[in-house]
Amino acid sequence: MEEIKLEASVALSDLEVRILEFERLWWRYAGAKDVGIKQEFNLSAREYYELLNNLIDRQDALAAAPLLIKRLRRLREARLAKRIS
Repeated sequence: MEEIKLEASVALSDLEVRILEFERLWWRYAGAKDVGIKQEFNLSAREYYELLNNLIDRQDALAAAPLLIKRLRRLREARLAKRIS
């Protein structure tokens, strides 16, 4: 499995790294994802997904976790395409 590795040029905050790690492994948490988000980050689901959506558009996140970011982008594009059609 992909491990999130940060290079000196990657400017992700600790919270951003934790969000990426959570997205990579969220299915391992017991219960609903929204409950895990609240427990791990003390954020509402809306706040979490706003941060995540901004994060997956960033090049430094892509550099830190390319497989994860590409997967999240594909999922977002598929959801958007489904809403449009």
